[in-house]
Amino acid sequence: MKALARKLRKWLGPLSVSLPGGPPVHPHRLRRDRPELYLRGPRRDDSRRLVSQLCRYQTLASSTFRHWAAVLGETWRPHRKLWELAFICQALDERDMLRPGRRGLGFAVGAEKLPSAFAARGCRITATDLPADDERRNPWAKTGQWVGERDALNAAGLCDPEAFRERVEFRPVDMNHVPGDLTGYDFTWSTCSFEHCGSLDLGLDFLRRQMDCLVPGGVAVHTTEFNLSSNDATVADGPCVIYRLRDLEAVCGEFVAAGHTVEPLDVDPGRHRLDRFVDEPPYPDWLTTPAPKVKHMRLNLWGHASTSIALIIRKAA
Repeated sequence: MKALARKLRKWLGPLSVSLPGGPPVHPHRLRRDRPELYLRGPRRDDSRRLVSQLCRYQTLASSTFRHWAAVLGETWRPHRKLWELAFICQALDERDMLRPGRRGLGFAVGAEKLPSAFAARGCRITATDLPADDERRNPWAKTGQWVGERDALNAAGLCDPEAFRERVEFRPVDMNHVPGDLTGYDFTWSTCSFEHCGSLDLGLDFLRRQMDCLVPGGVAVHTTEFNLSSNDATVADGPCVIYRLRDLEAVCGEFVAAGHTVEPLDVDPGRHRLDRFVDEPPYPDWLTTPAPKVKHMRLNLWGHASTSIALIIRKAA
């Protein structure tokens, strides 16, 4: 099978599927209706300032992303979740958000280390996640991805405990019902979360709503599931949906029309072999699978090749 896969790559080029029988990976073939939203020209150097872009190996393997993995106390491995965490850190740092006095708002933070890492840099953070009495938290809690309280977010000790307690607050928040008093933030973020709002439309409603939480000129960095296989067939409803290019084009166009700035879309899938490898279940466990066994840049979700995409949006001044 591996020999056949090598032949397929040679015949079909770097944008083809990695293994026969799996869902295809070909974002370059997806229809683009809003060419003005895209990065112009090839982007070969991932050390340049980040734009709204697909997860790819070259970026994750860069010295910049390896630095953020070390800051977060994470062993480097080719896993899209690590790419998301490092991307959010780097995108915010490039835009001068990770410094004393900045206010950040994180949605569906689970057990992630970002609130602690940002607090260590002097930021004041409101970390939010589903309430304890919301049954939707149960699958996440069982796998250690929901903690529901402040101090557990500093379990890795990335921030001095006293400074953490002074700079970080936790609030239970349903992303489908963002409270009206969550305003005045310099930045917002979420890590592959708004695809869990219940439908494609509900997730995009959240993305629109969270812009109200930002001050003028504030920055939003959010990652989500992206359909590498199709601009038509997808998962549109349920506990996890997969966004198509056309869905993201539409909402980014709305933001631009409203006067906000959306960093250009870059849907280059990358040239590394792991950019073409679609992982199959059972997927590696984020906390326990040894790094050498991880190959999780793309995954098969209900017959669709999916990966992470990040959007960077600056609110109109």
